[in-house]
Amino acid sequence: MFSKDTLKGKKILITGGGSGLGLSMAKAFAFHGADVAICGRDEEKLKNALQEINEIKNTDSKAIYHSCDVRDYEQVKTTIQYCVQELGGLNGLVNNAAGNFLAMAEDLTPNGFKAVTEIVLQGSFNCSHAFGKYIIENKIPQSDILNIVTTYTQSGCAFVLPSACAKAGVYAMTMTLAFEWANYGIRCNAIAPGPFPTKGAWDRLMPSKDIEKFYIQRIPMKRYGEHEELTNLAVFMMSDMARYLNGECVTIDGGEHLQNGQFNFFAQMFSQDQIKQVFSSVREKNKK
Repeated sequence: MFSKDTLKGKKILITGGGSGLGLSMAKAFAFHGADVAICGRDEEKLKNALQEINEIKNTDSKAIYHSCDVRDYEQVKTTIQYCVQELGGLNGLVNNAAGNFLAMAEDLTPNGFKAVTEIVLQGSFNCSHAFGKYIIENKIPQSDILNIVTTYTQSGCAFVLPSACAKAGVYAMTMTLAFEWANYGIRCNAIAPGPFPTKGAWDRLMPSKDIEKFYIQRIPMKRYGEHEELTNLAVFMMSDMARYLNGECVTIDGGEHLQNGQFNFFAQMFSQDQIKQVFSSVREKNKK
């Protein structure tokens, strides 16, 4: 269904593009003809990611990176300006940067809650606002914002309270801007992924192999998603084949959301004390 020119003329910024699903989307966009920019806080990771993109991208595509903390609006504005300068414009944004960890709500600290919500919700607002102002002020037609949310934006989810709150906010922002900014030719959509293993997320959210075996049984298709399955969806949603798609959130999780609450299963497996021990072991592992 796609060709190497499917995204030709697209100039897309992907936040959190140095690894995981962000990098997978950047590579897919570049392979299908888009100019891509990735941003994140870890410059070394961005450099390595750029090398991977350059190895797979369409020969006519351009790829760049820029260090940026999406929580800082001034840094976001600078990144937008850099992308416009280096790519000759910008007409696509993927808000993918995120943070998450397992914790019982009563054990959360205000700083822990703030750390996730500032990256996910404030960061997505910062990037959308700066991008939107650029598009509106320069009267650029047919531009796109794609937000990566989650399957529990409406159901909530135990043990990931900051993420549930922040992603629900991003979902609401998606629907709000889809209506408000449609007049400027800006489409706003979202993807709600289920379990797509990435090293960063899996280290924080999957405590052990035994728990992972239990978890996968909850998914009707009895397997995790493959990155290509998500990137195919993202390519389509950012392409001109989907120009009338606006204000939509597409869930891609093998049917897992029908269970509701991605991490609720911990309460079915363990006592409260056991859950605390499991989460504590995850935190210790990630300190090393």
